[in-house]
Amino acid sequence: MITVKHILAKKGPGVWTVLPTQTVYEALQVMAEHNVGCLPVVDKDGKLAGMFSERDYARKVILKGKASKETLVEELMTRQVYFVKPTRTVQDCMMLFSVKKIRHLPVMFNGELQGLISIGDAVNSIISEQADQIESLERYISSGGYG
Repeated sequence: MITVKHILAKKGPGVWTVLPTQTVYEALQVMAEHNVGCLPVVDKDGKLAGMFSERDYARKVILKGKASKETLVEELMTRQVYFVKPTRTVQDCMMLFSVKKIRHLPVMFNGELQGLISIGDAVNSIISEQADQIESLERYISSGGYG
């Protein structure tokens, strides 16, 4: 069974974050530079304070006529954050993505941000696991081990 820890190991270390006191424009620059759709918002002590996503930008800046160079992330970030521990399974994450209608989950361990997984990361891990299972079954069948 694939866990969040496995996904993070494949993705590699590191997660890009933004401070609540940075401007929305600065957050968008970080997102564009790293080709990500969401950033965890951390306070000056590195504690998770919220999430800022492309969806937050579209719904809270553009539609409300705010200026991204003047608006702070803390004004628009999503404050209710759902997160997972590294030991949670991909199936657990898929349930959260579906039920909570979210696309990103911070990974927390002992109160520390360890990484971020997206719904795409979860889907890709499931597809990879299924491909491995199919390959194993094909090898088993072709070796005459089926009976």
